[in-house]
Amino acid sequence: MKSRSDSTNLPTVEIVAKFEMLAPMLESALFEMREFSKKKQDGVLNPLKVKIINRLLVDIKDVLSSDKSTNYLDLLDDELLPQNSDAVLVLGQFKAAMEQFKNKYFGNVNGTYRWRTVENT
Repeated sequence: MKSRSDSTNLPTVEIVAKFEMLAPMLESALFEMREFSKKKQDGVLNPLKVKIINRLLVDIKDVLSSDKSTNYLDLLDDELLPQNSDAVLVLGQFKAAMEQFKNKYFGNVNGTYRWRTVENT
C-alpha cells in the first residue's frame, strides 16, 4: 500500500475511464501494425495512418502525463513518414507505459481489486 503522500499523484476517475477506453485501441493498433510489419517491415505508413495513430498516442500521453515514462514516449513523425517496424516500436513503448501505469494504480485495495484514484483513497 502506498503512503498518504503518494495520493497527490493518483489518477482521477476521469483519467482511469480514459485509460480504459484507450487501452484496447492501443492493443488493436499495435496488433495491426505488427501484421503490416510481418508482411513488409520496411513499408512506409501513409499520412492517414500516422494521423490516426498519433491522435491515439496524444490522448495516451495525456492520461500518463503525471508519469515519468512520458519523457520517453514519442509520436510518429508525420513529415518523415515512419516504416511499419518504427510504428511497432513506438506503439510497443506506449503499451509498456500503459501497463506500468496500470500496475502502479490498480490492485488490491482493502480486499477488492480496483483502481486507486484520488476519489477513492
